[in-house]
Amino acid sequence: MPLSRLQRSLRATFFGLATNTVLSAAKLAAGLIGHSHALVADAVESFADVFSSLIVWRGLVVAAEPADEDHPYGHGKAEPLASAAVATMLLLAAGWIAIEAVHGLSESRPAPKSFTLFVLLGVVVVKEGLFRFILREASSVQSTAVHADAWHHRSDAITSLAAAIGIGISIFYGVRSADDIAAVFAAAVIAWNGWRLLVPSAGELMDKAPDRRIIERIRHVAETIPRIARVEKCFVRKMGYQLYAEMHIEVDPQMTVLHSHELAHEAKDKIRAEIPRVSDVLVHIEPLGIAARRKAREARH
Repeated sequence: MPLSRLQRSLRATFFGLATNTVLSAAKLAAGLIGHSHALVADAVESFADVFSSLIVWRGLVVAAEPADEDHPYGHGKAEPLASAAVATMLLLAAGWIAIEAVHGLSESRPAPKSFTLFVLLGVVVVKEGLFRFILREASSVQSTAVHADAWHHRSDAITSLAAAIGIGISIFYGVRSADDIAAVFAAAVIAWNGWRLLVPSAGELMDKAPDRRIIERIRHVAETIPRIARVEKCFVRKMGYQLYAEMHIEVDPQMTVLHSHELAHEAKDKIRAEIPRVSDVLVHIEPLGIAARRKAREARH
């Protein structure tokens, strides 16, 4: 039996959580023993990944809960909330890494041990593979929270690669500051990823309209029903994975209330059948031509 959306999302999240826990501990130990500031900073960012995965997990579970009296539209907003929290953690981690790295430029300490370089190269391979797996799952289930979690893994891979380059330069060329410079570069990349994840999450929390193509498809499905003359307005908002639509349809002014009511239900049922992501449709009936007359009156005034 195929896995549900929630099961697939949680599988990806828990797999990332387990991998991050092991890698974070390994990087922290290697960084402390091997005298690498970049590796310690990278380990801290990985521990942030662990907490972000926990946040994503709770967000997915809450978002999957059915609608109730207090939340008639469901709990889907928990997903963008979790995504925004992960993005904020990325920004905070970037700030901490940058501050510590800049402070480390003025300190004198031993060069990193050569084994730290191999630890980081192994981490880069594992984290990039983890990013690709989770991103594929996020695209499949269309979850902003899982998508944010995937990019958190990509950020970790980038910081590990930057740390590896810095450690390599420090070891082979004797440039001690390269370790900290690499950490500053990694912090900038992490901050950018945090920002690019925060913007769409904030948009969804503010009920930003989804892709215009989805809205046009909903309009088109409604307008294929013979007795609907035109869809005058169509508003759609995203609630987690699901979509909620509100539309004004124009019908024959002589149509009875009963037939109008039946037509509204027909439109709702057809849209939900052809576009399963649409959870509900609120249909408002308008007599044909009244919208044009209303606009004409508004223009005159």
